[in-house]
Amino acid sequence: MADGDKPLRKISEAFKELESKVNSQTQDVEIANFSHACSLVSPLFGCLGIAFKFAEMDYVSKVEDLCEASKSIVSLQIMLDRDIQQNSVKKAGSHSRNLLRVKRGLDMVRVLFEQILAMEGNSLKGPASTAYAQVFAPHHGWAIRKAVAAGMYALPTKAQLLKKLNEDESSARLHMQNYVVSSAPLILYIDKLFHSRELGVDW
Repeated sequence: MADGDKPLRKISEAFKELESKVNSQTQDVEIANFSHACSLVSPLFGCLGIAFKFAEMDYVSKVEDLCEASKSIVSLQIMLDRDIQQNSVKKAGSHSRNLLRVKRGLDMVRVLFEQILAMEGNSLKGPASTAYAQVFAPHHGWAIRKAVAAGMYALPTKAQLLKKLNEDESSARLHMQNYVVSSAPLILYIDKLFHSRELGVDW
């Protein structure tokens, strides 16, 4: 990561902006803004090491797909409705399916940050294990779960993670807290988009 780069601050600011759009309820969330904010989260997965390598690869490719979609589709709502019309919502590689995968990545980071904020000590094993178990594990087979469990032993410490992110303890806490607060309504908004169309979110 480049010296002086502040990915946590960028994430915090971008998701605050998205939260204000969701809370205004007067406009749909634009795919361009959403995919840009999501792309800022990508380096975090890389900082967590081998345990989340699968998540990083999956997340990055799905965000790239949404960035591409933003060139021809304005909002998340229009994108989902278009996939419904084309009967492609649940097909592998569809924008809507990729949106669900990206949402899980955002949710995993939200739970991870919540756990880090609540923890004592320097080990990330507890927070990362909880975040994985809550968000990803129900959708993964035995082989991936086993590989992730093994990778948990290679996680950086909290101090190492903050160093990679060019943050000190107090600034990191502030940005993590901002992300936890601002990402929650966005994640709920995406869930509602699917539920309101009777699609569910567990596939």
